[in-house]
Amino acid sequence: MSRDLEKRIRQTGLWLYQLIEGETPSIFRKDFWTGKVMEWCMQNEAFKVEMFRFVDVFPYLTRPESVAKHLQEYFCRPDQCFPMALQWGLRQLSPTSMAAKMVARSMAKNIANMGLQFIAGADAREALPVLEKMRAQGLAFTADLLGEAVVSREEEEAYLERYLDLFDVLGTAARSWKALGDGAGDLDWGWAPKLNVSIKPSAMYSQMNACAFDYSVDRAKDRLRPLFRKAMELGAFVCLDMEHTALKNITLALYKSLMEEPEFRGYPHTGVVIQAYLRDSEADLRDLIDWARKNRQPCTVRLVKGAYWDAEVIWARQNHWPVPVYTNKYDTDANFEKLARLLMENSAHVGFACASHNIRSLAYVIELSKDLKVPEDRIEYQILYGMAEPVRTALKKAGLPLRLYTPIGEMIPGMAYLVRRLLENTSNESFLRLSFSEGVSREELLRNPVELAAEHPEPQRPPRSAPEYGDKGPFVNEPPWDWTIAEVRRTFERTLAKLPKDFPVQVPLVINGKKVRTRETFSSTNPNRTDQVVGVVASAGEEEALQAVAAAKDAFDAWRDTPPRERAEYLFRAAQAARNRRYELAALQVYEVGKSWKEADADVCEAIDFLEYYGREMIRLGTPRRMGHVPGEVSHLFYEPRGVTAVVAPWNFPFAISVGMTSAALVTGNTVVYKPASQSPVIGYWVYRIFEEAKLPKGVLNFLPGPGGKIGDLLVTHPDVAMIAFTGSKEIGLRIIERAARTPSDAQFVKNVVAEMGGKNAIIIDADADLDEAVVQVLHSAFGYQGQKCSACSRLIVLEENYDKLLERLRAAAESLELGPVENPKNVMGAVIDARAREKILEYIEIGKREGKVLVERPVEGKNGHFVPLAIFTEIRPEHRLAQEEIFGPVLSVLKVRDFDEALEVANSTQYALTGAVFSRSPENIEKARRRFRVGNLYINRGSTGAIVERHPFGGFKMSGVGSKAGGPDYLLQFMVPRNVAENTMRRGFAPSDE
Repeated sequence: MSRDLEKRIRQTGLWLYQLIEGETPSIFRKDFWTGKVMEWCMQNEAFKVEMFRFVDVFPYLTRPESVAKHLQEYFCRPDQCFPMALQWGLRQLSPTSMAAKMVARSMAKNIANMGLQFIAGADAREALPVLEKMRAQGLAFTADLLGEAVVSREEEEAYLERYLDLFDVLGTAARSWKALGDGAGDLDWGWAPKLNVSIKPSAMYSQMNACAFDYSVDRAKDRLRPLFRKAMELGAFVCLDMEHTALKNITLALYKSLMEEPEFRGYPHTGVVIQAYLRDSEADLRDLIDWARKNRQPCTVRLVKGAYWDAEVIWARQNHWPVPVYTNKYDTDANFEKLARLLMENSAHVGFACASHNIRSLAYVIELSKDLKVPEDRIEYQILYGMAEPVRTALKKAGLPLRLYTPIGEMIPGMAYLVRRLLENTSNESFLRLSFSEGVSREELLRNPVELAAEHPEPQRPPRSAPEYGDKGPFVNEPPWDWTIAEVRRTFERTLAKLPKDFPVQVPLVINGKKVRTRETFSSTNPNRTDQVVGVVASAGEEEALQAVAAAKDAFDAWRDTPPRERAEYLFRAAQAARNRRYELAALQVYEVGKSWKEADADVCEAIDFLEYYGREMIRLGTPRRMGHVPGEVSHLFYEPRGVTAVVAPWNFPFAISVGMTSAALVTGNTVVYKPASQSPVIGYWVYRIFEEAKLPKGVLNFLPGPGGKIGDLLVTHPDVAMIAFTGSKEIGLRIIERAARTPSDAQFVKNVVAEMGGKNAIIIDADADLDEAVVQVLHSAFGYQGQKCSACSRLIVLEENYDKLLERLRAAAESLELGPVENPKNVMGAVIDARAREKILEYIEIGKREGKVLVERPVEGKNGHFVPLAIFTEIRPEHRLAQEEIFGPVLSVLKVRDFDEALEVANSTQYALTGAVFSRSPENIEKARRRFRVGNLYINRGSTGAIVERHPFGGFKMSGVGSKAGGPDYLLQFMVPRNVAENTMRRGFAPSDE
């Protein structure tokens, strides 16, 4: 950047500051309630968290006593250091008292006023006077309808109708509006339509799914076409807003695809948003400019900094993806200027809506546009309604075309928007906060962000240390695929197309490293297409089972004496083998067990995690531990394996759980006879093959597919089998435990059994729950993988206060899910595993019709598959069979309760204790759930499925399991026995001094 340009930018920036001398944004005015709150938030991070959470939950509180109760819970906890005057006043209130009701009314008024500062009205008619007042002041607007968190087709339709109504109301009113600036007729300033609308693409299709990228785009276009037609009819401008990164590529594709349709091609008044805080924003913008040039399509880009920074960082780190945003505010500011230059250099092809409150950014655009001779009709300036009023004043006095981004909507959907705005303004790096609250000098705020970024490099997260794992470093979960990336989708599609060419796969037994063919075989078929044979599998009988146990026994001594670190290396090599074939392993699950694309990928990731985690855990546990510290004695505790282990695996997580149990047994020094489920033997064969590629010694792992009735009992009762690791049904698990307990008189050991046996899992919906989140998570927990997870939600317990509201949204959302064979990525629910499962589920659906009332019963379209309806029943009581018995299918029971205490009582009323979830924003009720919701895995404000290795050690108790938690720090101990060796080191009255 030239010195002259930089000098002029500073001069213009100082001039803009002079134009707003003495003004303060209303959000920081301390004579307003909002200003006082913002001051407290900026001074106390803990108070900020609680205040913003309270603002978020407030509109859901329908009773004054609920408001008072939440105020006490958020601001009067013993661990908080909030103003004592605030705490004392609230502590003394009884939530049902008249005083509490007065406080509730006062708080309602204050929060409503806060909302009105940022939101123009509940609907188009209510907002119209506000919009017309803005225009009377010489300000244009773009109207945005809040409430984009749609969960069903009904809500999509309602959102569409609200926009059509917005066009009608504003379109009628606009006829009488005088054009702004030097404009005439329908165009402000001579080039911009009076009516300008912003639309959130996520509201156009409730089931937006990056796996089904093209389908999602097509469905969203169906909703957008009427809006674009209406805009063209009125001569209005339409901009597609940009939301979080998961929707970025869909939004860009949606915009370009729609504008390439003959009906809309060439219409000059449309645009899309680019977010400067994204690292790939430059590539996206260059692509958009090339597209506009190639298609000769007029397009306006609203360039913003970005409003989802906190969430983007959290989501990326949870998934172990690269953080998509700049983590240094100066880098975002510098990128904004870089993108602004790119836009202005291409002003012949794209218009530029400069959306920023940053005086430096605005001065940069003002001055550079002069150097680049950008026509005045190619740039306008935008700021947010209710924020940065001084900046608005400066731009208006400067005579620049100015537009206010103006949200319209009800209080509840408006809260998400409001909280984002509050987060922005209280951020330590907020330009408005630095300018108007912190008093940072104008000269400092006007410095070149490139220089500032160089002086303040992006903060680097210190690497995690894990000395207990030696040189292997800390454990990190395998990142799931990012389905928004086109190459990921294309590669998986190619793999799905290629794989069936090798069907049916010929699967042998493997005993002592040798492949064994048997006269008797069985077939594994695609549950969504039973005429497709995935594999023809050798079927082990008693003779082969005895041979496998003998081979494992013969290999045991050498494997036991292999150093733990060496055993761990086999797991690490197996993990790499699985990574190398990740697409194939996931695609095979789509065909053999009917998993959707995301579910299949998650299964392979979990398997890799088990290998990496258990390998590291064995390194930790493999170091003998010094016990006691007295002179003259050295005592060490260490572990050794039990012996031959029978691994009896399930079909619902055919790779992950098989690998988890098998790798745990192997790395601890046991040898294994692995029996895969009869429904998933081809995937089971890959469990063997990844260890084969890791060059595991012969006989250490033996692969034994076959019917459980023939060989299961033999493995469980064989005198040379020291332990059994099992995952499956309660009935089979209890049978294994019973038979393993019958110890013959000549036995060398008592068999150890680790058994995970399923659940009857509940999700509680509290009266203050965020229903946008809860509905989506409940459906995923209940119907993801057809409800065939031991952690699946089968009971939904809802407080009566929001029962009707929840039920209506749940019904509509369930009726909007895409159902059908899962080879098609749009479908979230396909066929169940086999005919036997199908018959059992259909029987329970009939029981549900007798015990309760059908809320939803949706058949699944498909041919030659084991399809059952998606079913939801209401009016179910805790004692009903539907509420007590595990079904293992897409059947959900809804139970209504009076209060949270009753909800916990009902949740605990079955013989199972595996997983559970609670959706609540009451700190007191969340704490109650921690103490009293007695399940192995409890999830707060998220669904009941999807445990992740190390983060969520998994396993239950009561009738849900025997043993410790898979993927946790004590899981491997079950596969070993502890030994202690103590040596007396004293000789003739002296002992070594280096003990």
